[in-house]
Amino acid sequence: MKKSLVIFGMGDIAQLAYYYFSTDSDYIVSAFTLDKDYMTSDTFCNLPVVPFDKVRKHYPPENYDMFIAISYSQLNRIRKEKYFAAKAMGYRLASYISSHATVLNDGKIGDNCFIFEDNTIQPFVSIGNNVTLWSGNHIGHHSTIYDHCFLASHIVVSGGVEIGESCFIGVNATLRDHIKVGEKCILGAGTLLLKDAEKEGLYVGQATERSSKRSTMLKKI
Repeated sequence: MKKSLVIFGMGDIAQLAYYYFSTDSDYIVSAFTLDKDYMTSDTFCNLPVVPFDKVRKHYPPENYDMFIAISYSQLNRIRKEKYFAAKAMGYRLASYISSHATVLNDGKIGDNCFIFEDNTIQPFVSIGNNVTLWSGNHIGHHSTIYDHCFLASHIVVSGGVEIGESCFIGVNATLRDHIKVGEKCILGAGTLLLKDAEKEGLYVGQATERSSKRSTMLKKI
């Protein structure tokens, strides 16, 4: 029998969570919840939305699990705060792991994780709580991703890498093997990281410059 789930959020990520949990998990989504001041409607995805401070009354943790569907806002701080708030209310936090991901690490994945399709998670990887892996990443063997991190798409994490708590890593970043990324680092899109990154570091990849030629000058395209 499927379990019942309440999703925190009313944005794009909450809608994605609703889709993935509804089509590819052992959960039935029953409702959404959000802080009252941010509620714009009493329904979302044709389901009820209740204020977060009243969710226990309507959907008690004895009968419902919860998923915190928030992005990397304020370097994952908001998602982290709501994660602990839901736990303090007594909720068990669900993880979504796509059936289209390759997961070979014997289930070493924490709660409230959002693992999208086409991720490859190699043996002996450890993934903490409240971690998002968007689609198409490679997480190399013996790597560790600590709590509250957000990894965007098509990132290569080589073997033996440690990624500290509350980091954000942008699309197409590459991390060489056996390096350590300190907590609260931002690695921007296209970053190539070849050595350790100290905590709260900001690393930005070099953007492609526009050519002096116009596109219409190329005769073969």
